Amino acid sequence: MRICVIGPSRFPISEPFAGGLEAHTHALITALKRRGHQVTLFAAPGSDPSLGVEFLDVADFSMSETARRDVGAMPAEWMSEHHAYLSLMVGLARNSSDRFDAVLNVSIHHLPVAMSGLLDVPVVTTLHTPPVGWIESAVRVDGSAGTFVAVSSHMREAWSDSIDCSVILNGVDTERLRPGDGGGPAFWSGRIVPEKGLEFAIDAANLAGVPLDIAGPAYDSDYFESAIRPRLGESVRYLGHLDHDVLFEHLRRASVTLVTPRWDEPYGLVAAESLAAGTPVAAFDRGALREILDDRSGRLAPGDDIHALAAALLQAANLPRAGARERAETFCSLERMVDEYEALLRSVTEGRVAA
Repeated sequence: MRICVIGPSRFPISEPFAGGLEAHTHALITALKRRGHQVTLFAAPGSDPSLGVEFLDVADFSMSETARRDVGAMPAEWMSEHHAYLSLMVGLARNSSDRFDAVLNVSIHHLPVAMSGLLDVPVVTTLHTPPVGWIESAVRVDGSAGTFVAVSSHMREAWSDSIDCSVILNGVDTERLRPGDGGGPAFWSGRIVPEKGLEFAIDAANLAGVPLDIAGPAYDSDYFESAIRPRLGESVRYLGHLDHDVLFEHLRRASVTLVTPRWDEPYGLVAAESLAAGTPVAAFDRGALREILDDRSGRLAPGDDIHALAAALLQAANLPRAGARERAETFCSLERMVDEYEALLRSVTEGRVAA
């Protein structure tokens, strides 16, 4: 099958990944290529050339001086991203049927949704985020032109006012991410921004008397300097932004992984990766995390409750590691996810031919 994947244009699809969306896109494309599909990718410059795919260029755009002087002018970064997706969709509207059998949109931009009806091939959009105004507007204007899939039942419910969609849970590569022996410090990884709640993880680990290692990009420097750096010390280490091989090694060694969102997580890739490493999870009960964890693989605590999280940490750390790994193999595997995407892409392309 000839598949055009529309990825994010803000951060490249390369390690160390900026976040779960980039990691998901890389894993999905790698698996589709391995299964013999011809994949063309639209993504930010600097994306991993080892993916072995054809890259669609991200169009450059610089506003004229007159446009910049407009009092209502949008920020330059917003305009650059808008121009890139607009150029892509106009190009696909002109020649998509000659080059592709289907388009898989995993971006979180509104234009691939709003303009999907202009294409002569089926468009499948993965909903990675709760409804935001731009995308919700696009769905309501031209949602019937495409097929939608949510990354969790929680996401499907969040979008239910606008569209009916199926669910394909994200997966992790359980072949690459093998289980480890554990026994090390607790672990936290992710984007270091306020909505990820790292300070709650640190405080809970301190309450439980458990050392904590931290990894991830510090995108909000003010938050890092005010809320995180003062909490670092002998028992709380910041390891930096790690590539996946190093990150996975820390997951294998960890006794427990903390996941502390202060918003409703659409999925929770860190939790799934932890389970693949055989490491149980202690998490705030928000978003889709209750869909990922079961009694054998983790413990949930009420949101923002540090004392409950500390107790969950100690309980999860004592769970047999085999339960976490089994949950990953049966529920969170990359192969299961790709099976479901393949089946969906085949169904929409076969439906188009039949029509």
